[in-house]
Amino acid sequence: MKPAKDTRLFLHLKKWLEQAALDYNMIEKGDRVLVGVSGGTDSLVLLDLLSTPMLHLPHFEILAVHVDLGFDPAHAGSGALQQFMSDNGHTCIIKKTDIGTFSHSPANRKKPCFLCSRLRRKEIFTIADEQGCNKIAFGHHRDDIIETLLINMFFAREISTMMPNQPIFNGKLHIIRPLAYLSEHLVKRYAHERGFPHIPNLCPTAPVSHRMYVKNLLRDLEKDNRHIRDNLFKAMSHVKLDYLPQKGNT
Repeated sequence: MKPAKDTRLFLHLKKWLEQAALDYNMIEKGDRVLVGVSGGTDSLVLLDLLSTPMLHLPHFEILAVHVDLGFDPAHAGSGALQQFMSDNGHTCIIKKTDIGTFSHSPANRKKPCFLCSRLRRKEIFTIADEQGCNKIAFGHHRDDIIETLLINMFFAREISTMMPNQPIFNGKLHIIRPLAYLSEHLVKRYAHERGFPHIPNLCPTAPVSHRMYVKNLLRDLEKDNRHIRDNLFKAMSHVKLDYLPQKGNT
């Protein structure tokens, strides 16, 4: 992996990570932050950035956690991830499970993604409690937030998305997304610049998921309007309730 961290791209990502953390009060002094590492480049970028000295954020601790979903019986992906963590001095807990295979079993054909996500988060919440972590950081970026808005509108019949700072369990834990202001393109570019390993996603649903459908739709729309994603992201801060139909008003 390339050691340099003073590139223009690194400084840009750090600036907007800290800005998002400040705007949404994601990190406070003394926080112990569990960083959910899926093995994808987004979460590796998040871990890498959070591991560097902060200019405007108070001192906090981090702990990386990876939940192995069991798609690869040989655990090759977990092995590569463990090597990456060791090479870069990160403390990482790797929990091996059969969540992925169980969620895609004949007993659960209709909603494998929903069950898989629910069980994976349950494992992460349990580890956070055991390790004394009060914040859980996920590597969701701006594009994930935009895509989730459309997924929920198209398939869940509601206007909602991922929150940059989401309290759960009556505020005992907070899910935070420090990459909320950063585009997927820049995150992937930084991962390439740093030479991060590519660990394949072996989930059989990933290529045909609702998220992939929305990704492809946005790519098609961008051919005619390159501002589509920016407009959708900004629209979430310009909600005009007076111009939305309310139940019971008709």
